[in-house]
Amino acid sequence: MPTALITGWHDALVDQTFQQYARLRAAGREAALLVGPWTHTSALQRGWPEVFAESLAWLRAHLCDDPSELRPTPVRIHTAGADAAWQDLDAWPLTPVTTAWYPTGDGHLTRQPPTDTAPLAAFRHDPADPTPSLGGPLLSGTAGARDNSTLESRGDVLTFTGPVLTEPVTVLGAVSARISASTDTGHGDVFTRLCDVDAAGRSTNVCDGMARLRTPDEDPAHVTVPMSVTAYRFAAGHRIRWQISAGAHPRYAPNPGTGEPRVEATEFVSVRVTVHADSALVLPYGAEEEL
Repeated sequence: MPTALITGWHDALVDQTFQQYARLRAAGREAALLVGPWTHTSALQRGWPEVFAESLAWLRAHLCDDPSELRPTPVRIHTAGADAAWQDLDAWPLTPVTTAWYPTGDGHLTRQPPTDTAPLAAFRHDPADPTPSLGGPLLSGTAGARDNSTLESRGDVLTFTGPVLTEPVTVLGAVSARISASTDTGHGDVFTRLCDVDAAGRSTNVCDGMARLRTPDEDPAHVTVPMSVTAYRFAAGHRIRWQISAGAHPRYAPNPGTGEPRVEATEFVSVRVTVHADSALVLPYGAEEEL
């Protein structure tokens, strides 16, 4: 039976890595998955001990009929953040407990669902001065976790921050956001990012995603934004932050705000994006944890 060892890292290829693994398993193929805390450019420098050890063990097992050094589980994932460690899992994808966090008008995140769908906060995105990309899943040396303080000080970036965690929280699986938002031009984007705020107030990106908004007559659109798969542990004393903007340039081409295709647009207009109260950040907890 054909077999495969799939390796990945926490950057632009990680979602494809999980998809390849799931397809192989669904087809009845023997496969193993290794995902480490590396970017595209640091994988060979930082990840070579694990990658080469796993690869040699896999080749030895299937070419020399010697499985003695294979790990006992098919999935091995590195959990970043506090007390970073490897996890051996029996299966992927997981079916974790999911928890929704809701934004409030005063910039907080709460577990309490909203009582209405009213406008909550707004900002204006100018394609002539687009919100810059910072870290995250890039195929360059600037990829990975970065201090988001400068980005979050911009007027076109909203942040909603949860309370100080009394216990560690592990997020394991596919993160997503349910965005309810309207625009004054009928066209725009929404870029949403999960961040970890430490005790000193430093905000570090964990994962993110982007979706297009179409809002005729300024009625709110309701979109689900996939924010990639992550394995991350928020330490006690830290806070969960949800960052919302309308772009990440040059990682994504700016939305012209007119409905024209990005590659053909000749006119660009600024867009006012209004986020509504029934938006939510959805986190897959590795285990059911109380805050």
